[in-house]
Amino acid sequence: MSTFTESEERQEVRKAVARLAGKYGREWFTERARAGEKTTELWLEIGKNGYLGINIPEQYGGGGGGIGDIAAVCEELAAQGCPLLLMVVSPAICGTIIGRYGTEEQKQRWLPGICDGTGTMAFAITEPDAGTNTHNITTTARRDGDEWVLNGRKVYISGVDEADHVLVVARAEDARTGKVKPVLFVVPTDAAGFEYTHIPMEIVSPELQFQVFMDDVRLPSDAIVGDEDGGLAQLFSGLNPERIMAASFSTGLARYALEKATTYAKERTVFQGAIGSHQAVAHPLAQVHIETEMARLMTQKAAALYDAGDDFGAGEAANMAKYAAAEAACNAADAAVQTHGGNGITQEYGVAGLLVATRAGRIAPVSREMILNFVAMHSLGLPKSY
Repeated sequence: MSTFTESEERQEVRKAVARLAGKYGREWFTERARAGEKTTELWLEIGKNGYLGINIPEQYGGGGGGIGDIAAVCEELAAQGCPLLLMVVSPAICGTIIGRYGTEEQKQRWLPGICDGTGTMAFAITEPDAGTNTHNITTTARRDGDEWVLNGRKVYISGVDEADHVLVVARAEDARTGKVKPVLFVVPTDAAGFEYTHIPMEIVSPELQFQVFMDDVRLPSDAIVGDEDGGLAQLFSGLNPERIMAASFSTGLARYALEKATTYAKERTVFQGAIGSHQAVAHPLAQVHIETEMARLMTQKAAALYDAGDDFGAGEAANMAKYAAAEAACNAADAAVQTHGGNGITQEYGVAGLLVATRAGRIAPVSREMILNFVAMHSLGLPKSY
């Protein structure tokens, strides 16, 4: 990236993904969701064209790009009304962690399927009683001979029903110190003792949320990803990409909402001229556009820092990007509904559902309050408040 613009190659990727997703569109996406169907056709076409694993090394079937490239793909899908949450999870979080810390055999086993969409992987960290406090997770992993045994439960785990494996964050006891530490395991979704139940959500999405139960799930020793003594660093290596992708997910939704609103404002006439000629309509849309572009720029900064290997700098920028993008998306959805008036709360015009979809960005994958805590402490040097 230079002079605050993306490379010509990435801009071409954006255009190609927008064309591909445009063949499907928001109406197709919501029809699938309301019918309880999946968007597998779109998912596999993204993979077939090389966009799903664009951030994964070429020797494993990927495109050899960076997190900025997969974030661009995520944003363009959302901007066409087809936000795919598993883009955040499978290639960005799981693909990044395995690519960084997996053994060669693990990379060969799991990364090609992540790239072409035939081996989607979910990610399980959140627990009912821990909430945003990752240090309080209670899912345990204990050694039993040459195997590991997992026990615990997770909540709000996306797309388990579409995944062959789940990258699970558990806690294991260090044999030398007796202290517990986070450890990452790849768990097959058909493993004995692994069960999940659907959590009904108000968000209109084909990608569902689940509560996961693990009761004496036995795993081979090679199911662990990375050094069992370095789980915390390995875990956080996937969280910066998660925040960058979440930001792109939100800016894509913001762009979609803004496009719907501006199109309507140009065409709708109530008094004299299109309603978009009135400042009460035009100014909120202009403000949303400014907020969205600022969030996109911060997201590009975060991705550039991450791809350059500056994990701390990327962490600060990724948190700020995720915060700014979620705010922009919420404001865009609200402005879109208000611009449409009564039509804005009908299914026909397709903007009311964005109120819930964008609102989730203020909560997950990390709440706006925890981001403010991070910025206050790490950016401003204020005392820790939690």
